Amino acid sequence: MDMNRRTFLSYMGTGAAALAAASAGFGMLVSDKAEAAADHLFGFKTNRVSGHFDPIMASSADELIIPAGFQYDVVAAYGDVINMAGDTFGHNADFNCFFPIDGSATRGLLFTNHEATNLFVLGKQEGGKWSKEQVGKMLYNQGASVIEIFQDEEGVWKVDKSSLHARRINGFSDFDITGPARGAEATAYAMSARGTFANCSGGMTLWNTVLSCEENFSETAAAAGLNPTHYGWVIEVDPFDGSYLKKHTALGRFNHENTAMGLTKEGHIVVYEGDDKKDACIYKFVSKGKYDPLLGRDNAKLLEEGTLYVADLKKGTWIPMTAEAVQAKLKDEKFSLPASLKGTKSDWLDKFKDQGGVVTNCHEAAMILGGTPTDRPEDIEISPFDNTVFISHTNNDNHGNIHGHITRIFEKDGDLGAIEFDFEIFAAGGRQSGFSSPDNLIFDSNGNLWIVTDITGSGIGKGVYRTFLNNGLFVVPTSGPSKGKALQFASAPKDAELTGPWFTPDERTLFLSVQHPGENTTDLAKPTSLWPHRPGDTIPRCGVVAIRGFRFA
Repeated sequence: MDMNRRTFLSYMGTGAAALAAASAGFGMLVSDKAEAAADHLFGFKTNRVSGHFDPIMASSADELIIPAGFQYDVVAAYGDVINMAGDTFGHNADFNCFFPIDGSATRGLLFTNHEATNLFVLGKQEGGKWSKEQVGKMLYNQGASVIEIFQDEEGVWKVDKSSLHARRINGFSDFDITGPARGAEATAYAMSARGTFANCSGGMTLWNTVLSCEENFSETAAAAGLNPTHYGWVIEVDPFDGSYLKKHTALGRFNHENTAMGLTKEGHIVVYEGDDKKDACIYKFVSKGKYDPLLGRDNAKLLEEGTLYVADLKKGTWIPMTAEAVQAKLKDEKFSLPASLKGTKSDWLDKFKDQGGVVTNCHEAAMILGGTPTDRPEDIEISPFDNTVFISHTNNDNHGNIHGHITRIFEKDGDLGAIEFDFEIFAAGGRQSGFSSPDNLIFDSNGNLWIVTDITGSGIGKGVYRTFLNNGLFVVPTSGPSKGKALQFASAPKDAELTGPWFTPDERTLFLSVQHPGENTTDLAKPTSLWPHRPGDTIPRCGVVAIRGFRFA
């Protein structure tokens, strides 16, 4: 019998066999029959995307390429005015989250993270130091934007600048600090923090607010002379309430990628988190109290008290990260500090006097407690069909994991609050799967897994990345005739990556960020990209697009 790869996977079945099949590309969901979807994990009740499109080929063009029959609108790009006050859309758009107004799928607030600034915002550094003006541009253009958007009569997505909600949240915004690091010695007794920046990905809460994640914050904090312990947290924003700005320290401080929120079987809030750097860990937070949908936004208090865990992949257990546990390790004469930690046990004991010290120095505490270093755990998503947890491990050339993989965690008894788990390699990046370096993930209501890729700008189209060409967006069906087959849906412009995929409630529009086109530019007079190719532009403008053309079964 002539057995192709897809047929082979269907014969292989599930579980341990799927793990063995990972080297050939993809595993599969436990059952072809999806269990009842957890609508809150999508944010809203959804229709079903048919998934019918003609896959595109890899490309090196300076264009955003999508399949025939689809079209995109540039909703907002760097520098666009977003409100009557004259605020402008920030730089390097990343995570997107759409909030309907009055239940509409064609008008709502779009929350967008802004991760970083570069040459096109700051110009060149003079004398090895950023000027006061350049630092101001850093602080203003990072953070997040809230814009009001709508579809006009022709279906084109546009910005409503008259919106009362449209605003910027950035390095000048004031945040309340919550949780164990509030007023703690580790954060210089701070009760509040000035600003947010380096905002990468995020997630939606069950009470319709946004959790936005501060990732590579060190450079901006140093340039602005700000206390670095006030950054690297998960912030919470209510798009409809400009006064609601919080930093939740109970979730830990590290290079956050995103959050994925769910519920334990007993009703406690669970938040999964990844630390986007080489040899970093996977975390989850479980609230002390239980979720009550009648309380609305007051449920946010659940994020202030609970247990933070780090994953031990060798044992398949979640390790509680408490001050007592860290202190006990450091006081044990038989315990030796991990090689990655400098200093003495006494030095580290001084940092871990209380829980505020643990969450502020989260990575180091994780290493001491036996958390497993992994390969850049970026986006984490909970399958709305079977409660398994998908993690993008983007890559780690320190250990020869050049193309990355997607890990899938099975919590014991399907309970997100479990202390034990098993896992498999659901997807292996490389030639056999057609993509490299997976980053953000999202499920549609057909169970398709959408994956964007993050091949570094210096590696795009070169060496072992040559066959993949520009970064892209891929769709992986998890059932039906194309199960387990990665299909390319979009190709990014030059030097760019695609980030922040998010569907409208009716799944007729997909929002997607085009981040850092022209990133490899060294001479402003010769940019390597001019996307989106607006008349008169002399630089590229990263931004958010709305992709239309989805058909329904």
